[in-house]
Amino acid sequence: MPTITRVRAIDARFDLHDGAGSDAIHTDPQYGYGVTIIETDSGIEGSGIAYTLGGGTNLVCDAIELLSESLVGREIEELMANFGQIQREIAEEPRIRWLGPHKGVIHLALSSLSNACFDLWAKYRAIPLWKLLLELPSEKLADLVDFTYLEDVLPRELFVSILEDQRGSRTDREPVLTSGYPGYDTSVGWIQYSDSVVRDNVKRAIEAGFTAMKLKVGLKNSDEDIRRATLVRETAGDDATIMLDANQIWSLPKAIEVGTRLNAIAPYWMEEPTEPDDILAHQTLAKALDPTPIAVGEAVSNRILWKNFFQANAVGICQADCTRLAGVSEYLAVSVMAKKFNVRVVPHVGDMGQIHQHLVFFNHIALGHPKLFLEHIPHLREHFVVPANVSDGVYHAPQEPGCSTDLKMAQSP
Repeated sequence: MPTITRVRAIDARFDLHDGAGSDAIHTDPQYGYGVTIIETDSGIEGSGIAYTLGGGTNLVCDAIELLSESLVGREIEELMANFGQIQREIAEEPRIRWLGPHKGVIHLALSSLSNACFDLWAKYRAIPLWKLLLELPSEKLADLVDFTYLEDVLPRELFVSILEDQRGSRTDREPVLTSGYPGYDTSVGWIQYSDSVVRDNVKRAIEAGFTAMKLKVGLKNSDEDIRRATLVRETAGDDATIMLDANQIWSLPKAIEVGTRLNAIAPYWMEEPTEPDDILAHQTLAKALDPTPIAVGEAVSNRILWKNFFQANAVGICQADCTRLAGVSEYLAVSVMAKKFNVRVVPHVGDMGQIHQHLVFFNHIALGHPKLFLEHIPHLREHFVVPANVSDGVYHAPQEPGCSTDLKMAQSP
């Protein structure tokens, strides 16, 4: 059984070009990862990622090395047998906890570290992550989760019960492994794209099999947001599914004003309309923009915030991201909470869909979450050893062992 001998961190940053990745807040982003590489005495390596926008990735890497000390010398099966408790001990280490808790650089480091543990585990068992999770008994899945602060809405017994309630109907949903999981194209409408580029991208997305796509909004002149959204609707047609994303730019009054106007194009959701920690503002917006649901997740950093969003009926689309949360483990807690509160799950893909392709197959089969969409952003495709296999607008279930997180630049010599 592999024993962890060393944990190292890599600062991975990738430049974007020609306006790609731009939104109302991030006008000239890099895409980056704080990468964790777990080395073992068997030669198998686990790789994990936490998403950044370039700046400060070195701080995440420093935190990965700080948090990883207790993992050296552990056998992978022993580690994962009670991973929820191990993750809690790392997150709650008294000298380090003050730097979070459960948010910021420290939590991103825990995300990368946790994802690397899952990747190593799946590689050791020689199966893809989705298969590993589906094969685990419900009690074993519960062992992966830290339930601290969730006991009032999701005690361990309820987590297990929700999974068990869906187990008998799994075979009805397993055909998704053959048919694939639908994607939606985020890259049609970055905020710095011209009208002609947006129009061409919409047509290209439709030709590639995508029936859903996203437009960035939040320009200083809100009339321009309305005009661009109308352009996308007219180009894509009435049957297309169009999402809108403001990337946190608006105050609550502005979000109500512009969001209400944008309802004219019948968006599938309004994403990140205001400050991501302002749960009561999102609760107000959920009522004001009805029937358009509010989508959040890429900046919701932990399961406790998610609990509050669910309790407040402040979110209609859960975009939980395992490269922002404390990895796959905390994602599982959020996904099961979403099931309890009857909230749809469409992950934000800071990982470019690499890990989340595994998680949406698990969500649908094991939890009965509706088969909706998974975000598709192809800009870092060339940097992954095994990029997500997307064709005809759908993600095809990965077959390679692990979480699909191996980056070419992060491979051992």
